[in-house]
Amino acid sequence: MEQLVEARLDEIRRVIGKADDDPLKIVGVGAGAWGSVFIAMLQENYGTFRDKVSVRIWRRGGRAIDKATAQHLFEVINSREELLRRLIRRCAYLKYVEARLGDRVLYADEILKDGFCLNMIETPLCPLKVVTNLQEAVWDADVVVNGLPSTETFQVFSEISKYWKERVTAPVIISLAKGVEAEFEPRPRIVTPTQMIYRASNNSFPMFPFDLLAGIPLENILYLGGPNIASEVYNKEYANARICGSEKWRKPLGKFLRQSHFIVWDNSDLVTHEVMGGLKNVYAIGAGMVDTLTKESATSKSVYFAHCTSEMIFITHLLAKEPEKLAGPLLADTYVTLLKGRNAWYGQKLAKGELNLEMGDSIKGKGMIQGVSAVKAFFELLNQSSLSLQHPEEGKPVTPAELCPILKMLYRILITRYPYFL
Repeated sequence: MEQLVEARLDEIRRVIGKADDDPLKIVGVGAGAWGSVFIAMLQENYGTFRDKVSVRIWRRGGRAIDKATAQHLFEVINSREELLRRLIRRCAYLKYVEARLGDRVLYADEILKDGFCLNMIETPLCPLKVVTNLQEAVWDADVVVNGLPSTETFQVFSEISKYWKERVTAPVIISLAKGVEAEFEPRPRIVTPTQMIYRASNNSFPMFPFDLLAGIPLENILYLGGPNIASEVYNKEYANARICGSEKWRKPLGKFLRQSHFIVWDNSDLVTHEVMGGLKNVYAIGAGMVDTLTKESATSKSVYFAHCTSEMIFITHLLAKEPEKLAGPLLADTYVTLLKGRNAWYGQKLAKGELNLEMGDSIKGKGMIQGVSAVKAFFELLNQSSLSLQHPEEGKPVTPAELCPILKMLYRILITRYPYFL
């Protein structure tokens, strides 16, 4: 098995063009649940080959952990003997005792080094190499994994592009981000995370000598999506993923990322998969609301599933010329996100009254709820009069948003804050 893993590592090194004495440098940008798990999986699978690969992750420094979270973390540590022994061996246990007593403050980047993601405390990961200086993290990276929310992707990659001006070769970027943004000029359109990365990296390269990097080629930017739940994937429950983008990179990267419990397919339809990645989070919030308001009625949830998938198909046909069918991995990804995930959880908590909209869309212990900004982006895009089409029954022009009643209702609840149950 070890020989097979090393052979996969050697193959991706060959494709990227690494010299024998130069380790392949893989960097995660952003340390949410999925971003941290993804990097931890690579560290566990390939980290023993230290002369051939280096795996690290960037997250912002200075994020203090409150006492309640420190107490919960301490309980998790003491409930798992193997974890407890690991921290004692690393001389790291005492700081968690002091934090539990309130005698010191822990920081998110500090606990991530020990394998604790702030958004997923109950699923400890392997220890990680954590860097809080963005330039230090990315300047010489060969493969960059974007684990940022879509709302932060453009800003952070605009900063990153400044550190790549002296590079000769472009890195390969794998985006895990699921959200989208809308823009209305010069024409209404959805902007996906891979497009944000491309714009950010190329806007900062106005004029260069021919021997220096002039932006990141679009073929070097890929998207990887589910179906998967981060904690379950790390616990080695069987999962699938698909990597989308240019054939040059998606096929070798698919082989490199594949593990016995984590099967990676490849697909050329980058746009449809990214749009669906944003849409599923929109409708997952509604699924969580339906689950709570109908007291987990299987009939009601199946009706909701039928209607929301119809809207998703309608929307993707508006936004892509020849979108892939909502079947196979795309359908499975939608299903698992509606069934279990932070956006569905958020919808449940809103309907129960345990959360309210005044708390914002960045929730303690869960991170960014991407579905909220995606609701706003999709509705406001589809509500543009320039996109009007004929109503199938009334025969009059309407905006596409008028033909998406679930999206319209979610917008009223989450964005205009119409108090249906809040």
